[in-house]
Formats: sequence, structure tokens, C-alpha cells
Amino acid sequence: MKEAKTIACMGYPVFADDLKVMDLNKKSVVNTINQYSYCVAEKDPAFKAALKASDILLPDGVGITIAAKILLGEKVKKIAGADLHAHLLEQMNEKNGSCFYLGASQTTLEKIGQRLATEYPNIRVGSFSPPFKAKFTAEDNERMIREVNTFAPDVLFIGMTAPKQEKWSLEHKDSLNVKGPICAIGAVFDFYAGTVKRPGKVWRDLGLEWLGRLLKEPKRMWKRYIYNGAVFGGYLLKEKFLSKSAPEQG
Repeated sequence: MKEAKTIACMGYPVFADDLKVMDLNKKSVVNTINQYSYCVAEKDPAFKAALKASDILLPDGVGITIAAKILLGEKVKKIAGADLHAHLLEQMNEKNGSCFYLGASQTTLEKIGQRLATEYPNIRVGSFSPPFKAKFTAEDNERMIREVNTFAPDVLFIGMTAPKQEKWSLEHKDSLNVKGPICAIGAVFDFYAGTVKRPGKVWRDLGLEWLGRLLKEPKRMWKRYIYNGAVFGGYLLKEKFLSKSAPEQG
């Protein structure tokens, strides 16, 4: 298995390769970064540390791919959490593998299970809905870890929204009995269950998935995409200015 290509983009080790190079037999924490999570992490040191500690950090947003092009001249493909999810399900179905869903409501998890049974019948599936609260107790964490470890999946999907899921993955990685990737994929649980509709392929192919979500839920998404888009642009310009003004090494 060849080493995956990564690039140092705006202080983060961003994945710049094909998902096919992922080692499914190695426990690894997989997170995503976009302009919104970048901005949140600038004000949340623990979240920033969790993203930087990722074994794989996927460029889930055109803001990051644009930054890679402007700052490094690198053409990086946007890889959303939903793309990761679909890729891993295909791999698990081929090898009669197993996956576990940790997060979301019991209703959402049941809908995921029903769809998986039809689309990926060779996968053994487990799930657990943790309590909805801002901060988990030690007992909550022990219960979640126990549920995962009893099932011992090949792949663990975590859907507890950012930045909670990324922090949780980093904190408990060593305690989890998972053979392969531990993936924080948030909204993908709802997309796959059908409880939230993901913008169509045309939007995604044009790099405008964010616009599709904004038009669908303007009140909820305007700050994420418009306000934080402007803030991220400021960070990008600052990074570009600093890279130009930095003295050449020689």
C-alpha cells in the first residue's frame, strides 16, 4: 500500500490523493476540513488540534481546494464525507465487511440500516444512538465505546456534528476496537437516511454543493457559507501575503 499524498495547506496536512490508496486494515482517524470548520477551529484550539492530528484529513469544500491552488499551485479534488462513506461501503460490501454507525437518532439509524440492507447486503451493520447533549459524561463515553467494541467493526462512522465528533474520535481512538478507519462524517447520516436531502449531482459536479444547501436552508446556512466564506477569504489572503513576504531560504 503506497503512502498517500498530502499537502501542507493553511497549516493543515490535507489529503491530496485518491481514496483507493486508503489502508482499510489500519486503524486511522479520518476527518474532513472545509472553510467553515477552518474558521471554527481558529477559535477552538481543541478542535484545531483534533483536525491536525487526523491520520487522513479530506478536503471537503471548494474553499480548501481553491486555497491549495492559490497558495501551492496544487490541483486537489474535493472529497466530501458522503464520497468517503460511499467508497467505504463499496469496499466493505465486496469483502463482506462490517461497519458501525455511532450518532444520530434511533429513527435515522433504522432508516440507514434499511437502505444498507438493500444496497449493500453483504455488510454486517451495527449502530448506537448516543444521548443528545452538549457534553458527554464518563458513563456516556464508556457506553458508546462498549457498544462499538462489542461489535468490533471494520469501519466506524461517527455522526455527532462538528466539532464534537472530531474531538471524540481523537480522545477515544486508542480505546476503540476498530480494525480500520474511524470516520467523522456528520451530516452524511441524515443524507443517507433521507431525512435531509443532499444537493444533486449537478450541483456537486459544478463545485456548488454549498450553494444548493444555502438555497434550501438559507436561514440556517447563511452564516456557514456567506459569513464564514468571507472570513475564510480573509485568512486565505493573509496566508498568501505572508507567503509572498517570507524571505527565501538559501
